[in-house]
Amino acid sequence: MQLEQILQYSFSGLSTGAIYALIGIGFSIIFNATGIINFAQGEFVMLGGMLTLFFLELLQLPLWAAVPCAVAVSALAGMLFERLAIRPLRQPTPINLVIITIAGSILIRGLAMLLWGKDTHAIPPFSGDEPISIAGATILPQHIWILAITVLIIAVNKFFFYHTISGKAMRACSYNRRAASLVGIDVRRMVLLSFIISSVLGSLAGIIVAPLTMTAYDVGIMLGLKGFCAAIIGGMSSGIATVVGGLILGVLESLGAGLISSGYKDAIAFIILLLILFIRPQGLFGKAESERV
Repeated sequence: MQLEQILQYSFSGLSTGAIYALIGIGFSIIFNATGIINFAQGEFVMLGGMLTLFFLELLQLPLWAAVPCAVAVSALAGMLFERLAIRPLRQPTPINLVIITIAGSILIRGLAMLLWGKDTHAIPPFSGDEPISIAGATILPQHIWILAITVLIIAVNKFFFYHTISGKAMRACSYNRRAASLVGIDVRRMVLLSFIISSVLGSLAGIIVAPLTMTAYDVGIMLGLKGFCAAIIGGMSSGIATVVGGLILGVLESLGAGLISSGYKDAIAFIILLLILFIRPQGLFGKAESERV
């Protein structure tokens, strides 16, 4: 196997892993703020791509205007999901919450199918599609956009959680919700904010990956599951651990598809997830529950 081929697979895996990382951070933010595994997260990824297509084709907006509009509508959808599906529950059990998020996922996917049909749609790349040669391998400009936007989002995410009042309040809720409420933090507002941020991250992931993979009403299913795998690998951390988990998953998946068979591409992610759950249930970078106490 030539070094150029391995490098090619690695480049592809890094960009794919960056998408998984963004989706995984969305899972982690909601989990840390509420204890909920939001299985509707993948549908916000789908909404990002489909809403961008809507603003591009039907409203004839330029790409630079369609993207923020799509993100804003996705954020509104995340807010409505929390208000209508999560907040009305009184003393819900974990299984109730899982069922609610799965039902929400099915509902959003069904509405998207009714609105946009079952066809696969393409979004134009951000800056052309002329391949760039690096050390014998090639990379598309959209891959660079994916990596650059991911790095920017990670930096903004870190600044928000460590240097703003709302971010610090969300971190306090993740450590101890009752103690946070006792010191005057509005926990319900933080939960709502976590859903909004998570939906924004998911929609951005769906937008930047759509020029490469195209988009359809059901693309969020597999992307959401792989983002969940990245979050598990990272120990459900909303920081760099989940980013590393997503990159590891993307690179291993790409190498496995290239060196073994593309038919095993999706299976590789779930094999990795099962191994992590069997060997280190707290994730590669997480601490065991007994160590936190």
